[in-house]
Amino acid sequence: MAATEGGAGNEQALVEQWRTMLALHARTQCALDRALHRHGLCASDFEVLDILAESHAADGPAACRVQEIAERVHLSQSALSRLVARLEKDALVERALCAEDRRGVRVALTAKGRALHADVKPVQRAVLARMLAD
Repeated sequence: MAATEGGAGNEQALVEQWRTMLALHARTQCALDRALHRHGLCASDFEVLDILAESHAADGPAACRVQEIAERVHLSQSALSRLVARLEKDALVERALCAEDRRGVRVALTAKGRALHADVKPVQRAVLARMLAD
């Protein structure tokens, strides 16, 4: 496929922009993992707790279907299932079958999970603010 005039320069700029985004993501992920490790969490753990907390705040005591969580976090279904199982073992979330669809599973924060999320949220937001500042 032949490059159009200026196409190669535009293509290289696009690739560099992509690599810059990847590097920022990697640095931010590492900084989050380091900061959250003190609280027994990794960045993906916190992301799930944060999604559940947002759901709780919007609708009162509510739960999210695992499939809804999977659409918002960038993990495979099996990795998300292992993560949720670990959070459940630590009594941060609880799982239950969906009343409207017995094949589905809902996940909700426990009181312990809500408290940990509230404690850790400022730490996570501070790392994001620092890493994503211009």
